[in-house]
Amino acid sequence: MKGLTIGQLAKKARVNVETVRYYERRGLIPEPPRLESGYRQYTLDAVNRLCFIKRAQHLGFTLKEIGQLLALIDNNNLDCKEIRKFTIEKIRDIEAKIDHLQSLKKAMEDLARGCPGQGPISECTIIEALITPFI
Repeated sequence: MKGLTIGQLAKKARVNVETVRYYERRGLIPEPPRLESGYRQYTLDAVNRLCFIKRAQHLGFTLKEIGQLLALIDNNNLDCKEIRKFTIEKIRDIEAKIDHLQSLKKAMEDLARGCPGQGPISECTIIEALITPFI
């Protein structure tokens, strides 16, 4: 099979060319060999890797975490328990973020509930709560 240009790769993976270059700089996809003309020749493996990266991002993995996952995948001697462990750690991170967001939501609801919703801004209880120093 003939290799893919960076434009063809980007199109197949549904990303833009700059995204491909950025992922190369971050070490998430290997830089492909160049033809004598200087053009890079990507394989379908690069398409699959880019799709993996985008799906992992969609699930909430950071690029750093995705790099760690890819390193695990590239090490063929590992068992899938390592990937499962990594995923369970991510679930714990998400649960902590959810708890934090629920706490923020409650604080915002308390602020909104305490506001009469009318009157001069100088008497706004929400603004007052935000500018009052923590002691």
